[in-house]
Amino acid sequence: MTLYFRYLLILFKSQMQYRTSFWLLSFGQFFIPFSVFAGLYFLFDRFGQIKGWSFYEVALSFGVIHMAFAISECFARGFDAFSSLVAAGDFDRLLVRPRSTVVQVLGSKFEFTRIGRLGQSLIVLVWAVTSLPVEWTVWKAFTLLLMVASGVFIFTGIFMLAATLCFWTIQGLEVANIFTDGGREMAQYPLNIYQKWVSRFFTFVIPFGCVNYLPLLYLLDKTEGGSPVGYMLAPLAGIAFIVPCLLVWHIGVRHYRSTGS
Repeated sequence: MTLYFRYLLILFKSQMQYRTSFWLLSFGQFFIPFSVFAGLYFLFDRFGQIKGWSFYEVALSFGVIHMAFAISECFARGFDAFSSLVAAGDFDRLLVRPRSTVVQVLGSKFEFTRIGRLGQSLIVLVWAVTSLPVEWTVWKAFTLLLMVASGVFIFTGIFMLAATLCFWTIQGLEVANIFTDGGREMAQYPLNIYQKWVSRFFTFVIPFGCVNYLPLLYLLDKTEGGSPVGYMLAPLAGIAFIVPCLLVWHIGVRHYRSTGS
């Protein structure tokens, strides 16, 4: 982790060499999810609710998933841009260094301009929390933090799986965006508004439902007599999602055959 934070500091200093560009890009990132949220607002302004969910309840889900995506895109950007390391043969240098390839790839690229997207998501989240008629407790606040952390691990795991494919395809595959950008757009709504096969896939295969739906039922007191502990701890499944992703990554590393140059 000492090495990781050194990477972090070096790349932060390099990006701050062009501060005007940094702040303009951050400002632009602030407005990217803003247009999506505006569409969400007008949707509820027209129809009132979606399958029993109010605007502020969905806004809470929106804030959580977009915040998780912004954090993951900032700190796990190295996996998202991994194909360039493989195509240029730079991954070979990482293999001969006496440190984990995961740490080195994570430290190869950071997108600090995502602070703009993170700020916008935080504003939406605080607005939703303060507007909902929910009696907040320490456990509910802990669950909310766990939801964000769970989303970060899921998006990071998806970035890692997409990067692993580059060991065989060299270039990154756009199909991975179905589960990153597409997953973000889908998970900003509670999963029960979709068909059952969609909600099941994104609960038991890619556990976005453990980020925005099951714990959301606990926060809003909608568990309908079920044990609240299971709903509260559901985000742990999202955190555990990183484990098989790490295993697949190490399998990919073992099958890497270098550039031959």
